[in-house]
Amino acid sequence: MRFEDTKQKIVITGGDGRFAQVLKKSKLKLNILYPNKKNLNILKIKSITDYLKKTKPKYLIHAAALSRPMKLHDSQISKSIDLNIIGTCNIVKVCSQLKIKLIYFSTGYVYEGKTGNYKEEDPILPVNNYAWSKLGGECAVKLYKNSLILRITMCEKPFIHESAFYDVNTNFIFHDEVVKFIPKILNKKGILNVGGKTQSVYNFARKTNVNVKKISGIKLFPANPSMNISKLKKIIKKI
Repeated sequence: MRFEDTKQKIVITGGDGRFAQVLKKSKLKLNILYPNKKNLNILKIKSITDYLKKTKPKYLIHAAALSRPMKLHDSQISKSIDLNIIGTCNIVKVCSQLKIKLIYFSTGYVYEGKTGNYKEEDPILPVNNYAWSKLGGECAVKLYKNSLILRITMCEKPFIHESAFYDVNTNFIFHDEVVKFIPKILNKKGILNVGGKTQSVYNFARKTNVNVKKISGIKLFPANPSMNISKLKKIIKKI
């Protein structure tokens, strides 16, 4: 099914966040609204309800979250729970009440990360507190059938960090590449792995940052949290 109705409203939470700003600058012919925290506060049910009743979107992309630095999810557990779990629960509550299609940005780190090539139906075992917080959000989203969970590991372009892991394989993908998928997956449901080529973080980083330094990440992350993205490839190929 091709997404062609550019008049249907799409709301993206975290409207001033990294991914939303890349989406905003793209040439996609979609009717997207970008509320910031003042307009739509995911920690306040009334704020969410009022904004969505006023704007009447067909879709909501839930990208607002606490992500990095990862150590925040160890040192500020309450904040991690509030933004990534409770905030997501609030979004699910309102979307289900107003019958709005929900697309939720989770993470590929919900997989254990020992063998790699993880499929959507494979067992999950988050590798860190950040991943646990995103899985908490997934649990709420799964209760609502009109939803899509994206397990994804993405970052800015160019790669902004000074160093990258040479011994950790992932499916890192840049924000602008994910933007291209959005119209093609809006009407999908369930769980979908979204990523790029399986490779070391270092090799991925060097594509846009030739000065990036090699470091070992094996003590911080599992060696191979890479995902099987064959389902995504089939969706893109059919459209």
